[in-house]
Parts: sequence; structure tokens; C-alpha cells
Amino acid sequence: MPYTVVPTAIPGVLILEPKVFGDARGFFFESYNQRDFEAATGLVGITFVQDNHSRSVRGVLRGLHYQLPPKAQGKLVRVVRGAVFDVAVDIRRDSPTFGRWVGVELNEHNHRQLWIPPGLAHGFLTLTDCADFLYKTTNTYSPEHERCIRWDDPTVGIEWPRLDVGPILSPKDQAGRALTDADL
Repeated sequence: MPYTVVPTAIPGVLILEPKVFGDARGFFFESYNQRDFEAATGLVGITFVQDNHSRSVRGVLRGLHYQLPPKAQGKLVRVVRGAVFDVAVDIRRDSPTFGRWVGVELNEHNHRQLWIPPGLAHGFLTLTDCADFLYKTTNTYSPEHERCIRWDDPTVGIEWPRLDVGPILSPKDQAGRALTDADL
């Protein structure tokens, strides 16, 4: 199996650790193979329709973003340069883990990926001077369906790593709403 799948405290959010083949020349791994993804995760019929790439400097915090149905997005995220602290927040009102969060470091050395199903908010904090963040989505970007929860909402209580800079936020992220006031 090309992936080891590690469940998290939020059902459906999965850490995927790929099998990496390395030697003195460098390394190789399959970052995505639909058949192997389905076999490892049990998630059959997931279709990715968009790939995104963002670059951020140290201290940039992006999120917590999500899209409302019918444009909700599942995301398969990874880092190819640098490191981030990646977070998923359960915003499914009928979920037993509603309002809870999980966080994991994704970096260029551990090659981990995080599967975030539709119905969760997502964000990350850049831990290194620069980070290149890649992600596949199950739905296209839809500005009219996009929403943002405050990164520092005390009801969610994310324990972000402390840095000597930041967080550096976009105007959209500065205007994020509390979970209790958010459109879900």
C-alpha cells in the first residue's frame, strides 16, 4: 500500500503518509493515485476537479475557510516546500465533534497529506520562511459560497504554534466570523 492512513480525532479527517523511495539522488513517491487513495481510505468516488498552489511567507495564516453547499469542498492538502501547521475544524452541526479541531504539521520532509472532507473549515499557519502549499479540491472555487471563521475564535480554541512574527492575515481572514455567528 503506498499510503499509511492515520485517523484523527475528527471522523473523516485523515492523515496520509505516503511511501517514499529515497537514496543519495533524492526521492520519489506517488502524491496521488485514485485507486490507491480509495483502497487506503475507503473513500470511493471522490472526484477532484481543481488543483491549487499557494506560497506564503513565515507567519501567514490563511483561513479558516469553507464553502457552503452545494459548493462545499473536500480538500487533499500537502506541502512541497517549507512547513505549515494545518488545521481542520468540524462545522457540521449534526456531528458529535462539532466545533472541535485537529492540527498537524505538514512539511517538505514528512510528505504527509491531510484529507479534509466537505463540511469542515480549513486553515494553516506558515512555520518557515516560505512554504508552497498544494491542494486538490472536490468542487471549484465559488466566491458567493465561501465563508471564513475567525482563526482565533475562543469557542474553537485552536492552539496555534507561537512564532516571532504574525499572524499575517488577509482582509478577508481579518473579517472572519465567530463559529456561533457563522453561516453553516
